[in-house]
Amino acid sequence: MTAIHDVLVLGAGMVGVSAALEARRRGLSVVLVDRRGPGEETSYGNSGVIDGGNLYPVAMPRDLPTLFKHALNRQTASHYHLAALPRVAGWMFDYWRWSAVDKLEETARVMRPFFAEAVGSHREFAKIAGAERFFRQDGWLELYRLQSSLDAQERRLKLAKEYGLNSTKLSMGETLELEPHLKGAFAGAIWQQDSDTVSSPGGVTKAYAEAFVAAGGRLAKGDAMTLAKVPEGFAVDTDEGRVLARQAVVALGIWSKDLVAKFGYSVPLAAKRGYHRHYQPKGNAFLSRQVCDEDVGYVLCPMEQGIRLTTGVEIALAEAPKTPVQVERAFRAASDLFDLGEPVEAEPWMGRRPATPDSRPIIGPAPGHEGLWFAFGHGHWGFTLGPATAKALLSAMSGEPPHVDLTPYRMGRWG
Repeated sequence: MTAIHDVLVLGAGMVGVSAALEARRRGLSVVLVDRRGPGEETSYGNSGVIDGGNLYPVAMPRDLPTLFKHALNRQTASHYHLAALPRVAGWMFDYWRWSAVDKLEETARVMRPFFAEAVGSHREFAKIAGAERFFRQDGWLELYRLQSSLDAQERRLKLAKEYGLNSTKLSMGETLELEPHLKGAFAGAIWQQDSDTVSSPGGVTKAYAEAFVAAGGRLAKGDAMTLAKVPEGFAVDTDEGRVLARQAVVALGIWSKDLVAKFGYSVPLAAKRGYHRHYQPKGNAFLSRQVCDEDVGYVLCPMEQGIRLTTGVEIALAEAPKTPVQVERAFRAASDLFDLGEPVEAEPWMGRRPATPDSRPIIGPAPGHEGLWFAFGHGHWGFTLGPATAKALLSAMSGEPPHVDLTPYRMGRWG
């Protein structure tokens, strides 16, 4: 007789692995399914910031001069495929609308309870997984080249103060005291101290997955797109045969859109593609924490493999060929601030951030299928919010009042 498990989790990125680990901690029988190993897709390639102090989501420019610059398709912060625009035009208009200042502040207030849980949840999971070696607890820097850009953060800093966050405005000299190997001229930085950073996002994700297996969870390779509703609950095909479970969690990132469409759900989810490449620092140069060049649009990240240079957003169809033009642009700009040497890899890596137009993930029950749950669409914050999402989701799945209200994240919020 085929065993019927309690929970089937589809997707072994940070969100899915965290959901599987939290479910197993609650004593549930859990199978985690992915076509690849844990942490080998988007959760591998991010900047490694657990951004507990985050407020505003990454926004689309609203003023016409900046929009025109991006439309020329020569920016480091953005790039687009012309052929993709007809497919994503509606999503982009909604994203532009949700990038208005009042909408950004609304999202900041809605998302704050999740971000407030981010660092503590990760530290708890890291202790369980023995992954503390990856973690640094000294925050990260938003660096501003232009004084006008730094001054424009006053409204956000006021909101940060309202929430009691440690967002400290630094002069250039004060910034160099924290990171003495930065160079060149810049206006200053904001030190986000309510955040942890890690030296290997993929390593952390794999460590959480190993903790899940060590606790009695089952990891299986399979095709999530075979998920089907069956009398017992849900079934999916794996290399080890068919797996049955009473409940299923969809945490497939950008590929969640195609899967839930099989069940009749349409979601405004687009791929914000991004690239990274590792470089050896020149001489004895080093960074102690992640540094985001806000006026250009990339992040310098001290990682195990070297200095990871991550790019901004590429708007393209998820499976379109790579076009890593932003990496070279970011490298030229970064060389003004830090001495980067030779690249470590032969070519840049690419990932796909699953983004909704309102920059809020989709978390909660499927409205028309009992036992089917959603946890995707985290955009830039999947790595940050994985454990916090897992805790709120499993509380809801267990019938407990979640410590974070999931109403703003429901599937049907777009009508």
